[in-house]
Amino acid sequence: MTTRAWFGGLFRPARSLCTRLLTGPPALAFLPALTLAGYWVGGEQALMVLALGLPLTVALVHVLAAPGPGPVTTTARDQITGLMLRDDFEQAVSRIWAETDGTGLNSACFLLDLDDLQTLADRHGQSAADTMAERTADRLISALRDGDVIARLGDHRFAICLKPVQQLDLETCIQLAGRVQAAVEDPVSVGGLGLYLSCTIGFCARARVDGSAEDWLAAAGSALSEATGHGPSTIRAYSEELRKRRRTRSDLRADAAKAIADGQIQPWFQPQISTDTGRVTGFEALARWMHPVHGLIPPNVFLPLMDEAGLSEQLCETILFQSLMALQNWDAQGIDVPTVGVNFSDDELRNPQLVDKIAWQLDRFGISPDRLSVEILETVVSAGPDDMATRNIRALAKLGCRIDLDDFGTGNASIAAIKRFQIHRIKIDRSFVTHADRDPEQQKLVTAVLTMSEQLGLDTLAEGVETAGEHTLLSQLGCGHVQGFGIARPMPFDETLDWMHGHNRKLPDPQSIERRIG
Repeated sequence: MTTRAWFGGLFRPARSLCTRLLTGPPALAFLPALTLAGYWVGGEQALMVLALGLPLTVALVHVLAAPGPGPVTTTARDQITGLMLRDDFEQAVSRIWAETDGTGLNSACFLLDLDDLQTLADRHGQSAADTMAERTADRLISALRDGDVIARLGDHRFAICLKPVQQLDLETCIQLAGRVQAAVEDPVSVGGLGLYLSCTIGFCARARVDGSAEDWLAAAGSALSEATGHGPSTIRAYSEELRKRRRTRSDLRADAAKAIADGQIQPWFQPQISTDTGRVTGFEALARWMHPVHGLIPPNVFLPLMDEAGLSEQLCETILFQSLMALQNWDAQGIDVPTVGVNFSDDELRNPQLVDKIAWQLDRFGISPDRLSVEILETVVSAGPDDMATRNIRALAKLGCRIDLDDFGTGNASIAAIKRFQIHRIKIDRSFVTHADRDPEQQKLVTAVLTMSEQLGLDTLAEGVETAGEHTLLSQLGCGHVQGFGIARPMPFDETLDWMHGHNRKLPDPQSIERRIG
């Protein structure tokens, strides 16, 4: 110990004692005596000295006794929204976890993802995306109470932790999530355009989790992942069942190869219909895994597992085989399905043997190439013109296969690239279609795509059609085909037979259509 530290150790107790005597209640007891003594010894002059000196002495002791300045702590804030960031939010969650531990109080953590925010940034610029994030923060603040904690955890992710309350059940949490979702999904005016973003929410009540604050926040993340797997604008709560499903992920990875071999993974088919006649013009084949133990596994869960296991190409081959078999079966039962669309992974598109394999399968089933629609993403089209994927797509077009440009509007495909790839049809992304019947700006975007397609001689199909209003508008604007939950959800092959019979019975007689047109 240094000499300075030793003297400091002696001085601190004495300074503390003086402070208590001169600034605390004991000083008041001695004040009359001090005043009388001063006047008796020095008269009025001494009384004046006491009147001025005593306050100065007390103030000086306060200054000496005050602790030194501690470290200055400030909460880091997101520059766009002004909300706190992850580290401070995790500290707030830990605090609320402790406040609700054994006290009878409850709380809930909510995680929100803004769907397609990156797509909006690519289309309208980063400034528009920042404005959407800023408006989202404002709406969250307006929809919640003072004391609720709100943070921005990433570009498209926000978080909420409710202040502790006595009563908080599942129904209340769902109602709150719905109110927040409705507020976030209202259109935002940016540069004269009304822009939309859907919002996916996962949440977990404090009472549902044992362990720690970290487990609580992780549980909300699991609920959000589950919601994302069921599509945009979904709300999911954490539950014991969900916890069990999350634990099966490693088991599913081990089961992936066996699932393909045993036929557990099958294409489900979503119909595409003509806006002119209402007749089915094709089905899109979408991979679905029906696990014997865990039930239906959503694509967003098992497709990454297939990539991790190196099984993407094998999966593509299986879906192609079963889709062509479905065409053959529809034909055998007299059901008119002109085309089937199959999605190909990037790995499969880069396979030098792809064209030969597809040609062999078409010949094997006796299917003409023009009945197979090869669905590719804009990211593939916008890649370099000499890579293997590009050569394969052009060779498939030359073979006679139809080439569909999927999710158009979400990438950077140029008109020159569209012509170079011999694209047959553009599939308009659902982000253009949503609310198009109610939003004039959405209508302008759809009209622009349709006009461009007409000038290029391309067919069009709108994805994500969910309402009769959207369907009607797209028909009026001249979109050739529509697809979405408003028409039908994806279904196993066996269900397509009854669905087709029921759909065809509802169609008007072709002759009556001609009379109305005439």
